[in-house]
Amino acid sequence: MEENKIKENQQEEPIQDTQVIQEELENTTDRLKRLMAEFDNFKKRSAKEREALYSSIVGDIACKLLPVLDNLENAANAETEDKNYKQGVDLVLKQYIEVLNSFGVTQIESIGKTFDPEVHEAVSMVQDENLGEKEIKEEFRKGYKIGDKVIRHAMVIVAN
Repeated sequence: MEENKIKENQQEEPIQDTQVIQEELENTTDRLKRLMAEFDNFKKRSAKEREALYSSIVGDIACKLLPVLDNLENAANAETEDKNYKQGVDLVLKQYIEVLNSFGVTQIESIGKTFDPEVHEAVSMVQDENLGEKEIKEEFRKGYKIGDKVIRHAMVIVAN
């Protein structure tokens, strides 16, 4: 009889050990899957934060450089008899705009468009029967954006 009990105990132990090992394996596998998912989310979040930081830095730098662009545009529009000087200023202006465009900075279109307070800043209103309601007649200062983010609103005169 004692031999039967010993044999039963020996048979039960491997079954219990297998169940315990199987549970541990499932728990470990579950933890590994969760860690992999957390790491993947961390990588995505880090990439998104990096992009936002990059865009913010480029926007800050571009805001500081936009007055220089305004002055270059004024110099290009100034009357001069020296054609070489005018051509040089035009080339510098073109290169300056290309550099800003390479960083994603684009000009906001204004004249002839409908006033949008998200991208335009109205400095005056005029009555003009030739233009539609809330149509932009004139632009005092150009506006710029990076992607969908406005870095400088366009200053405009709105009709009607």
